[in-house]
Amino acid sequence: MKQLKLISILFLVTFIGCNDEDNSQLETTVDYTEIAKSALYGNGEEGISQSNMVIQNETDWENLKNQMDSYNDVTDNFHETNIDFENYTLIAVFLEIKMSGYEVNIKKVTETENVISVSTTENAFMSSVICQPFCIIKIPKTEKTIIFE
Repeated sequence: MKQLKLISILFLVTFIGCNDEDNSQLETTVDYTEIAKSALYGNGEEGISQSNMVIQNETDWENLKNQMDSYNDVTDNFHETNIDFENYTLIAVFLEIKMSGYEVNIKKVTETENVISVSTTENAFMSSVICQPFCIIKIPKTEKTIIFE
């Protein structure tokens, strides 16, 4: 009888552990490269509102860089400006204009079968400069929907 109970328990544990749950929502980490993390200091003169952008082509990338450089030459300090859009997608996060020091960080980028999720954090620091923090990263080329948390 004890053997039967043990077999029943083992069967139950095995059955529960091997359910047919849809594994399509398994989350994996996406490797990314930081292109730039800084702030715009034109007090909004650049004309970039608080936004999350997905950049898939050279034209959109050039337009964004030109807009960012309209007040100061911000892109001179980017780690990389020539992006191979055949192999990469850019993600840019711009905060609203802040009255003191802030930065935005990409906390993590994860992927499921259907979406890529970008998690960000904001950090304040002592400064009396009006700024608009931003962070730009590149990830492997994707056609998946990108959501921001």
